[in-house]
Amino acid sequence: MNAPRKNRVDVHGWIVLDKPVGMTSTHAVSAVRRILNAKKAGHAGTLDPLASGILPLAFGEATKTVPYVVDGEKAYTFTVRWGVETDTDDSEGRPVATSDRRPDLTEIEAALPRFVGPVSQVPPRFSAIKIAGERAYDLARDGEAVELQARTVEIHSLTLVAHDADSATFACECGKGTYVRAIARDLGRLLGCLGHVTALRRTRVGPFTLDDAVTYAELEAAPEAAHEAVLSVEGGLTELPCVVVSRDAAQRLRRGQSIILRGRDAPAEGGPVYAACAGVVVAVGMVERGELVPNRVFNLPL
Repeated sequence: MNAPRKNRVDVHGWIVLDKPVGMTSTHAVSAVRRILNAKKAGHAGTLDPLASGILPLAFGEATKTVPYVVDGEKAYTFTVRWGVETDTDDSEGRPVATSDRRPDLTEIEAALPRFVGPVSQVPPRFSAIKIAGERAYDLARDGEAVELQARTVEIHSLTLVAHDADSATFACECGKGTYVRAIARDLGRLLGCLGHVTALRRTRVGPFTLDDAVTYAELEAAPEAAHEAVLSVEGGLTELPCVVVSRDAAQRLRRGQSIILRGRDAPAEGGPVYAACAGVVVAVGMVERGELVPNRVFNLPL
C-alpha cells in the first residue's frame, strides 16, 4: 500500500532502472516511487512489458530534464523469430501470416544497410502513438482499424550478433521514435520470411547505460539503501553543453532573467544548454545573441 501523500519526501535525481520483463513502465515508476517514498516521479521513454533494460526514472526536479533524456540516442539488442508475423510485431500478438522460408547469413547481412540512416517506418498498430486523442494500442485492442502514417526515423547502426535457422539477434543504435518491433517486421518482409520480436533489451537511453543501472530486486531488497542509487539531476543533462555561472548569475536565471555569456568558451547558438553553479543545475535554456535565456529553471539548494 502506498504511503500517505503527506508523508512523502522530496527526492531529486535519477534512478536508472534495469526493468525486468513483465513489468510495465507505469508500474515501475509507482513501485520505485513507493520504495523511495518520493513526492514526484516520471520516466524517460516507455519500455514495453515484454522488454527489459534501461528505464530512466526521474524524481522531483529531475522530471524537468526528461525531454532531454528522451531526445537522446537509444541502443537495443533484440531477437527476431523468422517465419511468423504477428499483429503486435512481437511474441505477445496473434499470428497474422506465416512463411516456410528462412534467410541465410549472407541474405541477412546484405539487407541490413537498408535499415541504416534516415528510414521511413510505419509504427506498430499496438503502440502508444495517439490517434485523435486515443492510444493506438487501445483502439487496436477494441478491434478498430488502426492506420498509422509512416514517419522518418534515424537508425545509426544495425548489426547481426548471432543467428540460427529460425532466429537472429541484432544490436541497434537509433534516434528518438524508432520502433525495434517495426524493424523486425520490415526486415522479415524484405527477406521474404516474415518475423517478429521475441526478446528485446534496451541498453542505453541518452546519457544512461547499463553501467548506471540498478535492478528492481536490488531496490526492493534494501529500501533503506535505495536513496544511494539516486543519481544527480545533472545526470540527465550531461549530453548538453554546460555553462558554469556565478551565484549572482544563478539567481538571475532562477528569476527567469537572461545572463550575458562572456569568453571564448560560451556555447554556440542553436541548441539547448544548461547552467550550473557549484555543481548544482540552475537552468536549461538557449543561447541567443550572446545571452543565455532560461526556459526551464531548477529549485535546488546552492
